[in-house]
Amino acid sequence: MTLAHASMQAEAGGERKVDCELAAIAFADVALRLAGLVIGAALRCEGFIARRFRTGTSVALHISRFELTER
Repeated sequence: MTLAHASMQAEAGGERKVDCELAAIAFADVALRLAGLVIGAALRCEGFIARRFRTGTSVALHISRFELTER
């Protein structure tokens, strides 16, 4: 799955628009609950970032917990 992020962040006394996409992985109960959501749902996710593949260099967020949020 892919997560999309967009926000305004403080940097060097100013504001910076940030937007990016990040690969995400979930297992067990978390994966089952995510599968039941509508595509495009707004989420707050918690977990850790690790290599996406054991021998690769790309990263993915391994989701351990999430909650639905309002946009």
